[in-house]
Amino acid sequence: MPIKFLIGIFAALFFDSCSSIPKGVNAVRPFDKEKYLGKWYEIARKDFRFERGLNNTTANYSLDDKGGIKVVNRGFNYKKGIWKQASGKAKFANEKDIAMLKVSFFGPFYAGYNVIALDSAYQYALISGDSRDYLWILAREKKIPENIRAEYLKIANENGFNTTDPIWVEHDR
Repeated sequence: MPIKFLIGIFAALFFDSCSSIPKGVNAVRPFDKEKYLGKWYEIARKDFRFERGLNNTTANYSLDDKGGIKVVNRGFNYKKGIWKQASGKAKFANEKDIAMLKVSFFGPFYAGYNVIALDSAYQYALISGDSRDYLWILAREKKIPENIRAEYLKIANENGFNTTDPIWVEHDR
């Protein structure tokens, strides 16, 4: 077999595997992209390197010129005293009524972005990455009611996520 063909197969498998959902976890369906657009405050997250040291983190989703989803993540690095921002794009991994998306901030590399819980008014969301190492609670406001917090942690636990040490994000700027 030609080497380019093998590289192509490997790349397709690699990039596809980078945009999945953890086994046994289901994305929200039906999902309305238009209702999801706008600003979300990060309420809690599992720690990971791209957001380490950040608070006041937000995500803003809007439509780009081609009808795709533009993503702008922003947070304040409290150790360095500076704002950090990353812009990317998102697209549906499968059908457009399933909240299973792929997000890219680095060229052709995509990661899973899966809405696994969402209230009917699109005010609170529980997000999973492509593995159980990535988890976020988002809200339209800087704080969430205790019952929503408890419900989303329960859903995460039932889906095999470790929720013993989430970072509860400060929004003081």
